Amino acid sequence: MSESPDFAAYERKHAEAANLEADVLPLNKAALFGPLATAGIHSVVVVFDGYGDSGQIESVVAYGPDNAEVELPGATIEMREVVFDGPSIASATRGIREVVEIMSYAFLEATHGGWEDGDGAYGEFSSNVAEQSISLEYNERHMESDYHCHEF
Repeated sequence: MSESPDFAAYERKHAEAANLEADVLPLNKAALFGPLATAGIHSVVVVFDGYGDSGQIESVVAYGPDNAEVELPGATIEMREVVFDGPSIASATRGIREVVEIMSYAFLEATHGGWEDGDGAYGEFSSNVAEQSISLEYNERHMESDYHCHEF
């Protein structure tokens, strides 16, 4: 006879990890926005799309002061990541684009877990570097079904 998983323990670990994610968010935003500001980037737009158990970042585009598209800096930054098994916090050196993508997936999981399942969702993140803010425009897809039954 096999042992059943301890779902209460898993839920506690998940809650602890979510709390740690909230703790590292301001640190990661500061680590990201500093190099973006230094590079003269005013905003970053991340487009995502997903459905049927699959979701991905479609594009990451940076804009300069005149709203012209510019390249993301090639620099690396140190970010904090939550290690779920601990749960604990670890440091990792990553490229700026990778940090943008990791943070985008984390925000989606925190606000709309399962966004890529079923009919899925799509949208975009917009970052304002000067304000050090990130906003999410989120569109969830729903399938409709109209039932009709007739007897003659």
